Amino acid sequence: MKLNERSVAHYATCDSPTDHAGFLRKQVERHPVHHHGSSYQRRWFVLKGNLLFYFEEQESQEPVGLVVLEGCTVELCEATEEFAFAIRFDGTGARAYVLVADGQAAMEAWVKALSRASFDYMRLVVRELQKQLEEACKSLAACCKSPRRSSSSSSGRKRHLSNPALQPPQEKPTTLENSYSTWSSGGCVAVGATCIDYDMGQTKPPPLPPRRRTAAGSATGSPAPGLSPAMRESPVSPETICFSKLHNWYGQEIAVLRREWQERQKRGHP
Repeated sequence: MKLNERSVAHYATCDSPTDHAGFLRKQVERHPVHHHGSSYQRRWFVLKGNLLFYFEEQESQEPVGLVVLEGCTVELCEATEEFAFAIRFDGTGARAYVLVADGQAAMEAWVKALSRASFDYMRLVVRELQKQLEEACKSLAACCKSPRRSSSSSSGRKRHLSNPALQPPQEKPTTLENSYSTWSSGGCVAVGATCIDYDMGQTKPPPLPPRRRTAAGSATGSPAPGLSPAMRESPVSPETICFSKLHNWYGQEIAVLRREWQERQKRGHP
C-alpha cells in the first residue's frame, strides 16, 4: 500500500477531528543478535479514523510513523512494563506494536478507541443500525394498520355497559288506558308518561287510575262537588305528575265523598 507522504503529513497535522490522542511509550525494535532487553520511547500518538500517527513531541510538525489499523487486533499483553497492550496483525512474520500507557484508565481508553477504529468494525455497526431501522419501520407500519383510537373507546364502552348499574334504562312504548298513560321507563315526564316508583332498586309501574265518578255515581268524567279548582285539573298535569301526588289527588275526592256519606248518616238517610 503506497501513501503520499506529504498528504499523510498534512492530514496528521491539520485541523480535522481527532478520535483520540495522548502520550504512549512505544517498544523499540532491535535486531535479534543485538537484543539484550526491551526499551521504550515516549511518543505522542494521534488517532484519526483508521490511521494512528505518532510524533516525537506533541508540538512536532511531521509524524515519525504511521500504523494503518486494518486487519489487526488490539489486546493486552505480558511485558516488563505495566499497562502494556499490543496491536497485532494477521499473517506470519507480521509486525506487532507494543505500547505502554501511563495508567489503567488511559490503557482502557486507548484499547477501546483502537478496537473501534477499523472499517471492519464500522461495517458491523452500520449493518446493526440498518437492521434496527428495518425493525422500526415494520413496527411503525403495523401500528399504522391497526385501529388508532377505536379500540380504547370501544373497550371503555364495553366496560361501561357491562355494569348493570351504569346501563341506560330501556325505553318502552307508552300505552294509553282511560286516556291516561299507564307505564313508561322515562321517569317523571310530561303528558303521556307517568312517574317511576323505586323500591329496592327495582322499577314498578303505578296502578291504573280509576275512572272519575260524579256526585250521582256516573262515569261521565265531570268532577264531584266540593272539589277545589286545583283538584279539577288533569291527573297528569304538572301538579300531579308523580305517582304520590296522583294518589293524593284521588284521595281528596274520596275524602269528599266520605264526608258526604257521613253527613247523610247523621241526617238519617242511608
